Amino acid sequence: MSYFKDIYSASPEELPHRARAVYMYLRDRAGKGSDCWPSINTIASDLQLSRSTVKRALHDLVKAGLIEKEVRYRENGSNTSNRIILRK
Repeated sequence: MSYFKDIYSASPEELPHRARAVYMYLRDRAGKGSDCWPSINTIASDLQLSRSTVKRALHDLVKAGLIEKEVRYRENGSNTSNRIILRK
């Protein structure tokens, strides 16, 4: 079975539809690797979702153990896009 088996078998209470859409987007962005670093604005724009919905979806995915977020910073200390590591 594909790497989507975890999202196919999860109930809507375990993994809402917003999280499923964002997970598939991240899988596509990661290519052959297991990590990617799109910004919340980019994800929201590409999927036509609000920033808040994307943030909730990422939280759902972390909670489900499907992704891990690594906070990244620029040399001047300001935030940049997070590194998203796909776990499953």
